[in-house]
Amino acid sequence: MTTTDLPTLNSRTVTGPSLLHRRTLADTGIVHLGLGNFHRAHQAVYTAAALDHTDGPWGILGVASRSATVADALRAQDFRYGVVEISPTESRVTIPAVHTGALVATRQPDAALDAVAAPATRIVSLTVTEHGYTFSPRTGHLDTDHDGVRSDLRGDTPPRTTIGLIVRGLQRRLRSHATPVTVLSCDNLAGNGGQTGHLVREFTEALPAAERDELLPWLADAVTFPNTMVDRIVPATTDAYRRTVADRLGLRDEVPVAAEPFTMWVLEDRFAAGRPGWEHGGALFTEDVEPYELLKLRLLNGTHSLIAYLGALDGRATIPDAIARPVVAEAARRVLHDDYLPSLTIPAGLDLDAYVAQLFDRWANTALGHRTQQVGSDGSVKLRQRVPDPALRQLRGGRMPHHLALTVAAYLCCMAPPTGLDAGPHAAAMADPAREGLRRTAERTTSVRDFVTAVIDGGLLGDRLAEHPQFTERVAEFIGILARHGTDAAAGAAAEAADSEPLLAA
Repeated sequence: MTTTDLPTLNSRTVTGPSLLHRRTLADTGIVHLGLGNFHRAHQAVYTAAALDHTDGPWGILGVASRSATVADALRAQDFRYGVVEISPTESRVTIPAVHTGALVATRQPDAALDAVAAPATRIVSLTVTEHGYTFSPRTGHLDTDHDGVRSDLRGDTPPRTTIGLIVRGLQRRLRSHATPVTVLSCDNLAGNGGQTGHLVREFTEALPAAERDELLPWLADAVTFPNTMVDRIVPATTDAYRRTVADRLGLRDEVPVAAEPFTMWVLEDRFAAGRPGWEHGGALFTEDVEPYELLKLRLLNGTHSLIAYLGALDGRATIPDAIARPVVAEAARRVLHDDYLPSLTIPAGLDLDAYVAQLFDRWANTALGHRTQQVGSDGSVKLRQRVPDPALRQLRGGRMPHHLALTVAAYLCCMAPPTGLDAGPHAAAMADPAREGLRRTAERTTSVRDFVTAVIDGGLLGDRLAEHPQFTERVAEFIGILARHGTDAAAGAAAEAADSEPLLAA
């Protein structure tokens, strides 16, 4: 029997212990923007655990931005889907069953705005990736030159951007009943709540005076933007995970999500209209999210990026394949310990050695097979969040952050390979809004050093690294080594140079 012969996973076919939340489905209290895999394997699972402990009005209405694939499949399955938690030794399938609906913003714009504005909506959450916030990586401010932002500010067509949808939905909410609400970012942005609130206010301030003056005071009084840290490795869905659901449950699931067993969520407890008991799923509430956030953004995400770029250039399709190469694993250890760790304050009570050991175990999860092209995508936004501050700390202390320079060099080789370098299919498959601009810059410059100078002076990594031309020179040197001699030689050169310099104290 093939999977197409099996009955579809839905509310009638699912029985037994596979459900996390078995009682009557909750009323909608959360509108989530971004119906991708991470949300469905992270926030939805925590919400299911909260509702399994205590019933409440915390069902989730999912709003996809443009693609209807997941929304249509979820409707066909009564909003059920499997979460496949997978490791090299075992796997299990659970079904959160917390979604109450699924919309597509471009197809149902009024319904999406009405959902944000509904009195029953207490939380508007979002996972739209760093790229989805339409801010300038160089300045951190709303990109008012973005076509979608300009259209949303005019307001003569349905919102095209996430920030536009949020503000126009909040505007509709204020005018209808003005009930408080929380906007909750679950993306990998530094200070994600503060950043989201800042962008929402910038958008509002750019509205016509009457709209601006109407909305700004209410935003200050009735809308909160808590900071959060989210952590779980969630790869793209493949037929292998569909087969796992079929084998375990005897049911066909078109949109399962795979995830590692590890999961972590740290939040500020600043909710304007209540929240689910996410602590029953293991979420941690704290007054200061930043140490956890930077720990994750730098040690996990920053190191992950280096693994992905070196791995892709070395022809490795997955992160486990890449980290299995000793030279890549050593580069990962060096960037983590030498360059990122001295920039961090470790949260009280956290066992750093155990945390780092767990990171390497997670990257080596061969059953999960997280792809280098997925991790390496959107590097122009991701690296801006991860590299500059630790690099500047090292440079100002008189030490070259060799492995951060190697990270930038490997990224640039993936995006705009120098003459003579075949970056390979995994690098070519990485999606990045800056790729074409980087290629054009490479074409109009006459040397690798001029290319890197143009990129760094142009603000790809912010403004301050341009003040340290020795960093630019080091990046250019690593590009040359990668192009002429490959990843082993470049990683070896980084390690040899780092050994010659004393480490900065944490």
